[in-house]
Amino acid sequence: MTAQTDFQTLLNNQLGQLTALEHLIDEEKAVLQKNSPDALVDISEKKNQLLVDIQELDQHFRQSPEFTAAKKAGQFADTLTAIEQTLLRCKEKNHVNGMVIQQSQLAVERMKTELLQQRNKSSVTYDSKGKTSGGLSSLGIKA
Repeated sequence: MTAQTDFQTLLNNQLGQLTALEHLIDEEKAVLQKNSPDALVDISEKKNQLLVDIQELDQHFRQSPEFTAAKKAGQFADTLTAIEQTLLRCKEKNHVNGMVIQQSQLAVERMKTELLQQRNKSSVTYDSKGKTSGGLSSLGIKA
């Protein structure tokens, strides 16, 4: 096998890894929408391992002067384009998932505030960040 064939095989592996990552991100979104924390932990572990594998392969490419020269010569252009497009889709989908997580956290914070206010309206206080908390600290009682 030539170095070119080896690099093409490695690039195909990386494209496969990114495609698998894209599918995991899609699964992650579905799990986020279902509010299934156990499944989310499992997907997060798989996602982290896949990202480590992708990073290791990237490092291999960066350290190879032969690959850099072949890339500058225009070799592997189709595969590299497919990799870049898949990576962009992964970034966009991951951003959407981040927004879903952020919205979920805001909803939980609103629910917490509402529950605290309902528990005892007179004991609700605000901390230095403007978040509410309940307790007897407003009465000067320390536990």
